[in-house]
Amino acid sequence: MPGFEIFGEEEKKQILDVLDTGVLFRYEFGDQRNGVYKVKEFEEKYASYTGAGYAQAVTSGSTALKVALTALGVGPGDEVITQGFTFVATWEAILEVGAVPVFTEIDTTLNMDPADLRKKITDKTACIIPVHMLGSAARIEEIVQIANEANIPVLEDTAQAAGGHINGKYLGTFGHCGAFSFDSVKTMTTGEGGMIITDDESLWRRMSEYHDHGHDHAVNPGGRGGEGRSFIGFNYRMMELQGAIGLAQLAKLDSMIVAQKKNKNRLKESISAIGGVSFREQIDPAGDTATFLSFSFDDVDQRKKVGGILQENGAAAICWAENTWHFYKKWEHLLGAATQTSSGWPFVGPGGKKRIIYDTQALPVSAELLDRTLCYPISIRMSEAKLEEMEAAVGKAAA
Repeated sequence: MPGFEIFGEEEKKQILDVLDTGVLFRYEFGDQRNGVYKVKEFEEKYASYTGAGYAQAVTSGSTALKVALTALGVGPGDEVITQGFTFVATWEAILEVGAVPVFTEIDTTLNMDPADLRKKITDKTACIIPVHMLGSAARIEEIVQIANEANIPVLEDTAQAAGGHINGKYLGTFGHCGAFSFDSVKTMTTGEGGMIITDDESLWRRMSEYHDHGHDHAVNPGGRGGEGRSFIGFNYRMMELQGAIGLAQLAKLDSMIVAQKKNKNRLKESISAIGGVSFREQIDPAGDTATFLSFSFDDVDQRKKVGGILQENGAAAICWAENTWHFYKKWEHLLGAATQTSSGWPFVGPGGKKRIIYDTQALPVSAELLDRTLCYPISIRMSEAKLEEMEAAVGKAAA
């Protein structure tokens, strides 16, 4: 990853189709656009690719989460359960709609631990957001079963796992809806942008209206100005240039994943020679998007030793326990209740009462696992020289 590695004539052609019309807005201007509706076409093709009934394009993966949560009716007074190993956008979206994030441990999939999920459900739980972190599937079938027993909707955060599947069923289609990101470092990218997929027509319609200031998009003689509005919304619309790039990238997604798998398997074979190493558990290896290669050790000391050798030899790996964007214990702005609002919202409620307090030691299982784990991002195009450099470094670590 990411998809900009293989930008080419296909993306240029799609973009020129838009520029030739002069219309960048996804709605209106029917007389000028000559039938070119790139965002609408992107939605339709993305839904078809994933096997979903409907798709709603938005401005980012972050807004995809917020739009989906809003359409699901989540708001103040609610709790939303997600995992403590994710990108900050997952819980930012929860706070954005006024709800309270509740975090679970992860297990050897590096995703939500269903056993801990059961412990975290309360009568305030309004939604569950498992994350298919680092491009690989969570135990989504078990999670959905638990959610169904409690009558709680599941929103899959599939931001990092476009094209992933379990036994042929695409990630994002197991829960009530699935959110995707197409930002600049994703396998398929539109620079910025996101998508939500669902089989629920009513849910899709609420998302469609909310993301466009509440407009109902009904065909009427008055055009856009004559549309009705059933509720307030906001502007999270994707523009035509993003839709155009998305169409070209979607057509390449499967081949991008194939290339990533080739590079990942080569590095995995090399890393297998290191004593005491184990690899992340895969629910369905065939459905992995191969955007990252994660490997763990028996103890922290070995992780530090191996990590040091890799770094010294030009092949540094990521330790997520030390990364400030992706792990609960390192989210100092969340743990410190940092906000720009004078009232202290969302950490402080009406009357100055604290509504959210987080303990840095709340997820010991996740902390211990991530502290023993290293990870390599996998690119679509990895030069032979780079792969050989990484293999040489791994070889020294294995010696």
